[in-house]
Amino acid sequence: MATLTIKNLVKSYPAKKRERNTVLNNIDLTLANNEFVSIVGSSGCGKSTLLSIAAGLEEFDSGDVLVDGNPIQGPGIDRGVVFQSYTLLPWLTARQNIEFALKAAGYNSSESSDRAQQHLELVKLGNAADKWPAELSGGMKQRVAIARALSYRPKILLMDEPFGALDAMTRQQMQQLLLEVWEKHRLTVMFVTHDIEEAVFLSDRIVIMKPGAIDETLDVNLERPRPISITRSDAFAELQQHVYDRISQPLEMV
Repeated sequence: MATLTIKNLVKSYPAKKRERNTVLNNIDLTLANNEFVSIVGSSGCGKSTLLSIAAGLEEFDSGDVLVDGNPIQGPGIDRGVVFQSYTLLPWLTARQNIEFALKAAGYNSSESSDRAQQHLELVKLGNAADKWPAELSGGMKQRVAIARALSYRPKILLMDEPFGALDAMTRQQMQQLLLEVWEKHRLTVMFVTHDIEEAVFLSDRIVIMKPGAIDETLDVNLERPRPISITRSDAFAELQQHVYDRISQPLEMV
C-alpha cells in the first residue's frame, strides 16, 4: 500500500518558564509498506502527538513527514484515522456516518452507499447498518469508526489507542478483528497504545518512546497469523517483559 517516512521531526509548544517545550526532538521513523508498527511509551512521551502529526492534524516545527515520498499537506484520504473516542455523529445511523465521510471525500451517493455497506460487513456489522450510535455497544461503535476510516481505501491507517475504552473481552475481540482486516487488506498501520500486551500481539515492530525521542525499536518475530494462544508463549512473555522494562526505566526530561 504505502510507506510512511518521518525525518528529523521537531515539535514544540509555548511554555511559561522557557521559550518552548519540545515534545518531539529529531524523530526519525519509517513504516514500511504493509507493516504494522505500534508506538508505546509513558504518558506524555509524545506518541499521540506523533500520530496526530502523521495524520496532518498538527503542525510541526521542522523536519519531513512523507507518504510514498510525498510531503503531507494536512489531513488526506491517503490516511485513515481512528481515535479512542468513537467520534460518530449521533443523529446519523451507522451506515449514514460512513456515507457522510465518503461524500465529504468526493464519492457520489451510490458509491457511498455501496462502500458503506461493504465496509460494515467487513467489520461484521452488516446487520447493524441502520442502527443509531445510541443503540450500539462501545465495541460496535469502534467497529463503525474503523469501517469509516477504511471506506475510502486509505494507504495508511493511523490508530490512537482505539481500544482503550473497551472492556478486556471486547478489547481482545477487537484486536483479533483488526488483525483479520489487516491481513486481508495489508494496510500500513501506525498504532499508538499504552497496553504492552496489545502492542506485542498486533505488531511487526514496536517503537518504544521516552519523552520526546525514540528509545528503541523492537522487532516482533512471532508467527502470523497469530492465534490468541500465542500470548501464553515464552517468546511472547519475553518480548512483553523487555518492553515493560524499557518503559519502566527512569527517564530524563527532554
